[in-house]
Amino acid sequence: MEFTAKQIAEYVQGIVVGNENATVHTFAKIEEGTPGALSFLSNPKYTSYIYQTKSTIVLVNKDFEPEQSVNATLIKVDNAYESLAKLMMLYEQTTPRHTGIDPLAYVSPTAKIGENVTLYPFSYVGDGAVIGNNTTLYPHATVYHDCRVGNDCILHAGCVIGADGFGFAPTANGYEKIPQIGIVVIEDNVEIGANTCVDRATMGATIVHKGVKLDNLIQIAHNVEVGSHTVMASQTGVAGSTKVGEWCMFGGQCGIAGHITIGSKVQLGAQSGVPGRIKDGQILMGYPAIDSKKFMKSSVVFKNLPDMYTTLNQLKKEVEELKQALAAKNS
Repeated sequence: MEFTAKQIAEYVQGIVVGNENATVHTFAKIEEGTPGALSFLSNPKYTSYIYQTKSTIVLVNKDFEPEQSVNATLIKVDNAYESLAKLMMLYEQTTPRHTGIDPLAYVSPTAKIGENVTLYPFSYVGDGAVIGNNTTLYPHATVYHDCRVGNDCILHAGCVIGADGFGFAPTANGYEKIPQIGIVVIEDNVEIGANTCVDRATMGATIVHKGVKLDNLIQIAHNVEVGSHTVMASQTGVAGSTKVGEWCMFGGQCGIAGHITIGSKVQLGAQSGVPGRIKDGQILMGYPAIDSKKFMKSSVVFKNLPDMYTTLNQLKKEVEELKQALAAKNS
C-alpha cells in the first residue's frame, strides 16, 4: 500500500514541508534511505544523514530547522519517534496476520485458549494453562502447567513461562530440591523476548503486570512481582521475591538482589548492581548502584586513579625527604 505525505501528516497530526503528494510504501533507516521509503530523525547524531538520504519522506521534530537544502519531504511532528511507532503499528495492522494453532504446536486438552490466538510450530501450552485473546506464542515458546497469560501478549521464540524457581535446601548430602508449587501470572499487553525466563513461584504467583516489556535473555526469578509498564533490557536478572514498581526502566545486564523492593519510576543504567531497597523516582548507575550524577563524577576519578597513585607516591617520597632534611637540620 502507498500513502501520501498529506495522508501521513493527517494521521500523525504533523505539518508537511515539501511535496504533500509524495508517496511511500515502506520504511528505512535514514542512513539507508531509498526512494519510496519513510524515515525519521530524532537523534541529533544522525542529523547529517537528512541532507544525504534518498528516502522520500522523513519525520522530524517540530523544532528541527535544516541548515542546508533537503531533498526529502519533511513531516514535522511533536515527537518523531512516537509518530514512527504509530505509523509502524498501522503498517503492521494492514499486513495479513497469521492466526490459529499450527498443527505442530502442542496444547494440553486441559488448557484454555482465548480467541484469535496464534501458536507457531513447536510452541507449548501445558496442563491447566490459560492463554488470553489475541496472544501470540512464537516457535518454542513454552507456557508450563497452570500458568496464565493475558490478552494481547507476545511471547517470543524460546521464552519459558513457569519453569521451576531456583529453590534448593542445603543438606549434609548435597542440595535437596524444594518443590515449586506456585504459578506465573502474565497480565495483558505484555511482551516477553526470546529466551527470557519467568520462573514459577515457590508458593503463590510470580506476577508480571500489564504493559511490561521484557527484552531477550532476561531472568525473572520465583515470586518476583514486576509493576505495570516497566521495561527491562537484555540480560537483566531479578532475584527471588523482589518487588519492582511501575514505569521502571532497567538497562542491559542489571543485577537485582532478592527480597528487596524497588520503587516506581526508577531508572537503572546498564550493568547496575542493586543490593538493597530503592525509593521511587531514583536514577542510579554502577555497582553497587549509586546516584547517576555521582557515578559519572566517580567514573572520571576512577580513570585517573593510576596517575593519582603515581602522584601520591611521589608526594609521599618528597614529604619523607623533607622530614629527613628537617631532622638533619635540627640535629
